[in-house]
Amino acid sequence: MRGRNHGKNKAPADGRLQAALEAKDWHLLARLCKQSLRKNSRDLQATRLLGYALDCLGQADESIEVYRRGSLIWPNDAELLINYGNVLLNQARNSEALPVLEKVCDLRPEMAICWLKLSQCCYLMTHNEKGFRAAQRASELASDTAEKAASLNQKSIHRRELGQVKEAVQDCVDAITLAPLESSNHTNRLLFMLADPDVDAASLAQAARDYGKVFEPSLKPSWPDFSSHQDQPWRKLRIGFLSPDFRAHSVMYFVEGLLAQLDRRQFEVFAFYLFPRDDQVTARVRHHADHFIRLAGLSAEQQTQSIRAQKIDILIDLAGHTGYNGLLTLARKAAPVQVSWLGFPATTGLDAVDYKFTDEITDPPDAQAQYTEQLYRLPTLFACYRPMSRHPLWRYQPRYQVRATPAIENGFITFGSCNNLGKLTDGVLTLWGQVLAAVPGSRLLIEGKNLDRPDFANAYRQRCQGLGLDPERLDLVALDGDNQYLTYHRIDIALDPFPLTGGTTTFDVLWMGVPIVSMVGHSFKSRMGVGLLTYLGRTEWLAETAEDYVRIACGLAADVQALNALRLGLRDEVERSALMREDVFNHHFGEGLRVMWLQWLARAQHPDNPEAQMQAIQDWLPQLPQEWTQAPSPGVGIKPGQRISLSEAHERLQLLVERAKTSTHHAQADASGAQITGRQWIAVTELAEVVLNAVPHDPVALACLAEVEHAHGHTEFAVTYLRHATQAMGMEPFQG
Repeated sequence: MRGRNHGKNKAPADGRLQAALEAKDWHLLARLCKQSLRKNSRDLQATRLLGYALDCLGQADESIEVYRRGSLIWPNDAELLINYGNVLLNQARNSEALPVLEKVCDLRPEMAICWLKLSQCCYLMTHNEKGFRAAQRASELASDTAEKAASLNQKSIHRRELGQVKEAVQDCVDAITLAPLESSNHTNRLLFMLADPDVDAASLAQAARDYGKVFEPSLKPSWPDFSSHQDQPWRKLRIGFLSPDFRAHSVMYFVEGLLAQLDRRQFEVFAFYLFPRDDQVTARVRHHADHFIRLAGLSAEQQTQSIRAQKIDILIDLAGHTGYNGLLTLARKAAPVQVSWLGFPATTGLDAVDYKFTDEITDPPDAQAQYTEQLYRLPTLFACYRPMSRHPLWRYQPRYQVRATPAIENGFITFGSCNNLGKLTDGVLTLWGQVLAAVPGSRLLIEGKNLDRPDFANAYRQRCQGLGLDPERLDLVALDGDNQYLTYHRIDIALDPFPLTGGTTTFDVLWMGVPIVSMVGHSFKSRMGVGLLTYLGRTEWLAETAEDYVRIACGLAADVQALNALRLGLRDEVERSALMREDVFNHHFGEGLRVMWLQWLARAQHPDNPEAQMQAIQDWLPQLPQEWTQAPSPGVGIKPGQRISLSEAHERLQLLVERAKTSTHHAQADASGAQITGRQWIAVTELAEVVLNAVPHDPVALACLAEVEHAHGHTEFAVTYLRHATQAMGMEPFQG
C-alpha cells in the first residue's frame, strides 16, 4: 500500500494542475506547480502536488526537500506530512520519517493508513513493540479489505521479531485470504515459517509453490525464448546478481569475494541493486562489479526490461523470500538462466528459477523434492565467508584478534548465542537450560535486539525462568553493530539454535575462535551448522539428539586449557578451510555457471531430446579454452567501471609509498594517535584498502599499511599488519 493521498479531494486553484494530475503527466504537473509557487511560495496545494510529482518522476531527494520546506510552513497539514513520511520511507530514511509519521498519527488518529505507515517505519528501526501497537490500532480502524490485510502484514513482521512466530505466520495466512495478490503477504509467511519448529521442509516447499501458483501462470505466456542468446558455448557470459543487499547486510559476507574475483576471462559481472539507499558497502560493490545498475523504485516489469536490456545470460537472485526482493522480476523470466543462491534457505517456488546453488552436505541427499529449482551441488561449501564486511580493515586490528578463552580469567564457562531472538524457541531455551544445569557455575549470554530495554529484558528473563533457566545465570546483551565480534570475546562456547540454525553468526563465532554446538537437522534451514562443521572438519560438535547436544557442550567445557588451545588455533583452521577459501569457491562457482549455460544451450538446441542434449555437451567439452584451466590472475576494481590487474595495483601502491617517504609533509599522529595525516600517506591507505577489499590478506597491501602505521608511530598496528603479510605469503593458492 503506497499510502499516498495526493489531494484529489481538494480541487487545485488552477484547473491545469488537476488535469495534469489526472493525466499522470508528472513533468507537466511539476512545471505547473513550480510556476504557481513562483507566484505564491505559500501555495499549499502546489507544494503538495509538486512533492508528489517529483516522487513519481523518481526525483526522491527533490521531493523530500519540497516536503521538508512545506512541513516548516504547514506543520499541521496531515496530507502533506503523510506524503513526506511516505517518500522518506521509500528511501529507507526511517529515522527521519518517524517523527513525521508520529505527528501524522496525532493529527489524524482516526485514519488506519497513518498507523500503518508508522508501523512500517518502526520495523527497520527495531521499535517492534511500538510498531506492533501501531499495527493493532490500524487493524481496529481499518475500513476496507486492503487496510485490514496491510495491518495483519505489519502485525506479523513485528510479532516475528518479538518471538511470536506462530502468531506471525497466522497473521500472514489471514492476510493472504484477504489479499491473495499482495506478494509481501506470501513472502513474509514463508520467511516466518522458517523459524516455526513445527513447520517441516515439505510444508515450507508447498507454501512456496502456492506462491508460484498465484503469480506465475499469467506471466508464463510472455516469457521470451531468448533465441538471441543461443550461440557459442564458450563465449564470455554476462552474469547478473540481483539483490537488495549490496549494503551493510549479512549477504555481503559471502558475495563480496565472488563479485571481486569471479573469473573475468569467462564472465562480465553486473550488480542489479534493489534497495533505495547506499552505504560504504555499496560503494565497494560498485568497485567490484563491472556494471552497477539501480533498480529500486521500479516496478517488476520495469526491472525485467532493464535486466533484459543488458542481455544478461545468467541472473542470480541473492534474496529469495526476504525484504525488497526481486522475485516478481524473476517470475517474468528476466534472463534465460535464473539461479537462486543465499538470502533464503529454501525454495523460491518459482518455475522461472532454474537452479539453486547448494552443496553436497547442507542439503541432504533426498532434498530435491523440497525445491522447484534444480539443485546444483558445489563440491565445496555452498558459500564462502569474508569477515568484517562493514569495516574490512578492522579484521587486522589487535582488538579483533582471537584472545584466550574467557573462562581462564572468569573461573567459569560462558555459553552464548548472538542469533536473532526469533530463532530461540521454547524448545531451544529449554535445552540450553539443561546445558547450564549440567555445567556447574556456567552462565548463558544471549545477545539480541531490544535487550537494552528494561521491560523487554525483564520479560525475556521471566520467559527463560519459566522454561527452566536460572535468570541469575543469564547475561542479556543488547545488539549493537559496533560491538560485532567483540561480544565473542565474552563467550567460551557458542550454542546454535534449531531448527532454524545460525548462518552468518556461526561463521562469525568460528572465525573468532569460539567452538559451537549444533543440532543436525533434516533440511537446509536446519543443516547450516552441519555444512559448516563438516567442511571445517569438526563434525564432533554436531549433535543428533538433545542428549548429544548436552554431552558435547559438557565435553568442551570440561577442560578449560584444552578449550583455550582449541580457541587460539581455530581462526587459522577456519581461514585455511573451505569456509574461507575464496579462490576455491570462486573456481567451483564459475564452473557451475558454465555447466548451467551449457545445459541451457543444449536444451535450446535440442528440445525434448535428452540424449541429443548430452551429446551436444560432450561435443563442446573438448573446445574448452585451455587458458581457463589455469587459475585466473586477481584483479582490482580501483573505481566503478575501471579494473586493473593485481600486479598493476602493487606497482601503484609501491610508487605511492616511495612518494610518501620522500614527501616534505611528514607524518604526524594526532592527539589520539590514530589519525593518518599527509596527502601521500592517505593515498597509500586508500589504495591499500581497495586492494584488500578485492584480495584479502594481500601481502603487498598489508606491508604498505605497515609502512603507513610505522611512519605515524603506530608500532602495534604496524607489527600486526606485517604479521598478517607474513602469514599470507605462506598460504598456497588454489590451482584450477
